[in-house]
Amino acid sequence: MSDAELVLRSTRVITPEGTRAATVTVSAGTITAVLPYDAEVPAAARLEDLGDHVLLPGLVDTHVHVNDPGRTEWEGFWTATRAAAAGGITTLVDMPLNSLPPTTTVANLRVKQEVAADKAHIDVGFWGGALPGNVKDLRPLHDAGVFGFKAFLSPSGVDEFPHLDQEGLARALGEIAGFDGLLIVHAEDPHRLAAAPQHGGPRYADFLASRPRDAEDSAVAALIAQAKRLDARVHVLHLSSGDALPLIAAARAEGVRLTVETCPHYLTLTAEEVPDGASEFKCCPPIREAANQDLLWQALADGTIDCVVTDHSPSTADLKTADFATAWGGISGLQLSLPAVWTEARRRGHGPEDVVRWMSTRTAALAGLTRKGAIEAGRDADFAVLAPDETFTVDPAGLQHRNRVTAYAGRTLHGVVKSTWLRGERIAADGEFTEPKGRLLTRTP
Repeated sequence: MSDAELVLRSTRVITPEGTRAATVTVSAGTITAVLPYDAEVPAAARLEDLGDHVLLPGLVDTHVHVNDPGRTEWEGFWTATRAAAAGGITTLVDMPLNSLPPTTTVANLRVKQEVAADKAHIDVGFWGGALPGNVKDLRPLHDAGVFGFKAFLSPSGVDEFPHLDQEGLARALGEIAGFDGLLIVHAEDPHRLAAAPQHGGPRYADFLASRPRDAEDSAVAALIAQAKRLDARVHVLHLSSGDALPLIAAARAEGVRLTVETCPHYLTLTAEEVPDGASEFKCCPPIREAANQDLLWQALADGTIDCVVTDHSPSTADLKTADFATAWGGISGLQLSLPAVWTEARRRGHGPEDVVRWMSTRTAALAGLTRKGAIEAGRDADFAVLAPDETFTVDPAGLQHRNRVTAYAGRTLHGVVKSTWLRGERIAADGEFTEPKGRLLTRTP
């Protein structure tokens, strides 16, 4: 401890062994020790006494659409990473689509990295994309350090990122399995979607009917079959259908290498409360009924769902029209994900350590980020400081997102993020931010 530069002390530190009063020492941006609460502080070290606020590892959000470059008016690295920092997120992994160009070749990855380099307030990594016809690009992207590959099984919503049919999925997954990479999948069956009623208009009930649960269930089943055949690693993105959970549990029991995420909006918002015409609630797959939400929480509790990520997918306000058929589908959640999930988790009897497991430890593990996701010696000194019992009412004007459209407007949430730390430096506190200090991350071989 004698070489510690920074010491953080709290009566509630969330460690891999549990929550306890502790003193955390930091040197050169790395956690060097987690010591008893009353450990002596070296004279040369700076002490930050956090009192009873909870010290947790910085969150790792592996599902973020930054849209930069090309659709920077929708978001951008500067605003997205500031919003993330305000919400206690210290690492994000950017999705390969909604930017122009999409991250589907090494050259396109380099463009995105160059744009992000001096704008990132937090650490940023990148997913690659698997499209029809780009199998030849997958291994070079893997070697260039992407964390895995995103594919759609139904239309993505943007022309430059077409979806894979089952033959294309098999071809891409076979290539990715050859180097033991990870395929992350938007799993909705296009045939089931095409067969569903498509009325359009402002009624949320009509939109919900247009994206039925069986579209997810069918696509998940097909993905499991392909993964089992190839012994491939696959990850189901933004699961919203509770009906798919038995399929997932059975596949896991058979040894299929399958992980699953869900999102704050599926865990905290319900179809019954969405007003007609309120397309700030539109996302695909959709927010479903309260009974379905209960199944998602049960699956989080028993481990069938591994983790919770935002699927932050913003747009300009004009694209959020009152017609659910034509409105952009996506929810902005970076800044509010931690308090939104914590508000509902505490109501259901979960503790902050559960939220850390879902939103930091397991997301870091998904991406292979071995220096992230826990407060223990050898990890990056990335922290969020949370006042779990304090409340606030969501005012869109207080958001750092470029476009302040939010499905959480007016909601009272528990959990105020007091400060966020990246490698031992406080990067956000009380609405103030440092200059960008984030690094660009690549997959560790």
